Amino acid sequence: MPHHGRGPILLSRYLALAWCGLVVYGSLHPFTGWRDTGVSPIAFLEGGWPRYWTSFDLAANVAVYLPLGFFLTLALSSLRGRLTAPILAIVLAGSVSFSLETAQTWLPSRVPSNLDLACNSLGGMLGALWAQAVGPRFFARIAALEHRLIAPIPHAELGLTLLGLWLLVPLSPETLLFGAGDLRQIFGLTGAVPFAAESFVMIEATITAFNAVAVGLIVRMLCARLLTAYLIVPLFLLLCLLISTLAAAVLISPADAMAWLTPGSRLGLAVSGAILAVAIALPATPRLMITALSLMAGTVLVNMAPANPYSEAALAVWRQGHFLNFNGLTRLVATLWPFLTLPFLLLATRRT
Repeated sequence: MPHHGRGPILLSRYLALAWCGLVVYGSLHPFTGWRDTGVSPIAFLEGGWPRYWTSFDLAANVAVYLPLGFFLTLALSSLRGRLTAPILAIVLAGSVSFSLETAQTWLPSRVPSNLDLACNSLGGMLGALWAQAVGPRFFARIAALEHRLIAPIPHAELGLTLLGLWLLVPLSPETLLFGAGDLRQIFGLTGAVPFAAESFVMIEATITAFNAVAVGLIVRMLCARLLTAYLIVPLFLLLCLLISTLAAAVLISPADAMAWLTPGSRLGLAVSGAILAVAIALPATPRLMITALSLMAGTVLVNMAPANPYSEAALAVWRQGHFLNFNGLTRLVATLWPFLTLPFLLLATRRT
């Protein structure tokens, strides 16, 4: 059972670790073409003003590191000394940025920049100062919310972090709705089932339903009260659908905002809604079994499914924009999420 006074710090540590992983991946994607260019890895420090830059790029570099500085400061807040946590957080955020800019020297597709380093460090500093200013109030509010809404299960903070990462999954418009755990791109595999319009609808519906049930029951696991769960579970799934809609509208085109609402996904959402309406009220052990089986079944099926007919059109448009690295990040999260979540299910239910 988590200690509610320590929960916000644990949550901050999980979030800092997760955000750092996302920053590393986004900075080094696509992780291919590594080669020695004969340039010193720290030569970028002496470079002049970059030839190509935009205000959006500068703001994005600040914005990406601001949460890192914020989470690191809160994660280190148990250290002695009033300024120890923010100073360490600023140093760590700057060190992460310096290390990644240095590593980009060996990636021909990336260009290390002292301006990026400066903006990243500024973002880390602003995040640390923000955390230092609001930290006590933030901890008090999180602790109060945790005590009132979050079930006293082991590693609840890890579960909240995993749900936060899940919100990145709907940001990939080219994947099937809630289609997490697809390993085929990593290993260069193809679908085991040939494409047929009739069967694809059922496969898509089943993948959507399995994953929606799994995610919904994980939200239920973290809810302290049954009535709260009946409110929060559908709201969380609606948030996921809203993210899918906004992602398609922004990254592809406004006309394709509802592209995720296919016959298969519509059927899957209806089936999962009916299952969740009953499963949410079940005792903890049956819920855990349904959650784990749904997660595993959805992962197996998404790796057997034929190629998504919507993905090629979506990616063709996406590659014309500035979000290809972001696409790699969201797909990585979608791929790994079930494999990170299964161990959590075991850890969080030890007492049962």
